[in-house]
Amino acid sequence: MSDTPKTADLKSPAELQKRLLHLERDQGRYAADRSRVEQRLKSVRAALAVAPQVEQALQHLSEKLFDQLVGQLQETLTQALQEVLDQPIRLRAHQTFKHGAACVEFDIERDGHHEDIMRGQGGSVANVLSVGLRLFALATLPTKEHRPFLVLDEQDCWLRPDLVPNLVQIVRSAARALNIQVIMISHHDEAAFEQLADRIYRFQSHPGGVKAVRRDMTSEEPDRVRKRPAPE
Repeated sequence: MSDTPKTADLKSPAELQKRLLHLERDQGRYAADRSRVEQRLKSVRAALAVAPQVEQALQHLSEKLFDQLVGQLQETLTQALQEVLDQPIRLRAHQTFKHGAACVEFDIERDGHHEDIMRGQGGSVANVLSVGLRLFALATLPTKEHRPFLVLDEQDCWLRPDLVPNLVQIVRSAARALNIQVIMISHHDEAAFEQLADRIYRFQSHPGGVKAVRRDMTSEEPDRVRKRPAPE
């Protein structure tokens, strides 16, 4: 038996030429694809080579911006503490990074000595700092998602009565500058708020329930009295 192919099984020269043209075209396309892939791979390798330097630069920039932010916060809150408490003290902010997150710890410096913000001041320093940090946090939130509204519940509880207007003045100025609506709840005498508040609501108990008296400090509108019946 002969292995020589039959004449009928052989491809015509035209078909072979056509097939060859297809193969040459595919070869050109694959070569172009390979060139693009090699160029991209070269770019990726170049980027990976400088990635540590870029990461280090971004980390340095992040720490620098964080230092500037903490510095501004420290100076602003120091001014607030001095104006409210009328004491020669400075706030010191110490920033660290723990568990991949930025942390800030505060203490008070007085005559070169450091004090815990929760001790030695009867809570008054913590009162002022709490207000300042809340205003700062609210001011950084996007207004489209968060309403600029803040409730300060007994944030003056550790302040002497004569210092309360100082805190109210700070809150009023910051709220107007940041366009934030603030409600302050207090047990101090309403006289501390008369010159600074837009409205004052005084709640008093009586045999029939609770009486709320509103004073509009921005107009000559008379007091309005609303009574809420006592719960049964």
